[in-house]
Amino acid sequence: MIGKISGRLEYRSTDHVMIDVRGIGYLVYVSERTLAAMPQVGEAVALYTELLVREDLLQLFGFTSLVEKEWHRLLLSVQGVGAKASLAILGALGPEGVGRAITLGDWNAVKAARGIGPKTAQRVVLELKDKAPNVMALGGSLSMAQGTVAPVVDADDDVVIETPKATSSVPVRNFAAAQSEALSALTNLGYNPSEAARGVAQAAMDTPDVETPDLIRAALRLLAPKG
Repeated sequence: MIGKISGRLEYRSTDHVMIDVRGIGYLVYVSERTLAAMPQVGEAVALYTELLVREDLLQLFGFTSLVEKEWHRLLLSVQGVGAKASLAILGALGPEGVGRAITLGDWNAVKAARGIGPKTAQRVVLELKDKAPNVMALGGSLSMAQGTVAPVVDADDDVVIETPKATSSVPVRNFAAAQSEALSALTNLGYNPSEAARGVAQAAMDTPDVETPDLIRAALRLLAPKG
């Protein structure tokens, strides 16, 4: 299984890129959001990948983060959601947006993705709502584990395929980590995972890019009994 591919961007199309690795071109299908984040043709690039294996087809799908890859895997588990639909949802919302929409039951946000009808959007929210807290909790650790996605270049200026490994360096603080820590804090205070996830997701939407303590306080205010 190819967990990550590193090489040089050979060309980019509307839904995929070709990455040259030691003279072999790998077609990697990506979301619009990932495509927009790609460097210029000829520059080094690295993506986490998922290999789809069918009787008559092998396809690589690429992601800029392990959290995005995890959401892709879960979206594919929903009846009626194929790889193309999953990339459309991730392209429209991004991994954190997918988590918020599912946690808050906002199927209209999911429906905004190209080619996603209301029934499919509702099914995504219904089938994944209980799994969303786990992905939110994983978000910080996955972000820390992946570190900087950078290709490995040998002495002959060739680029090799590698599988992602955890890094021991100090991670850069990010919003995914803040959400994960806030969710852990709320569950430690006695909120059940689904309830805590709703509070954190709503707080994250209302006050983006805040540090963990502020996110916890905002979520607690949202979860406080009314009246």
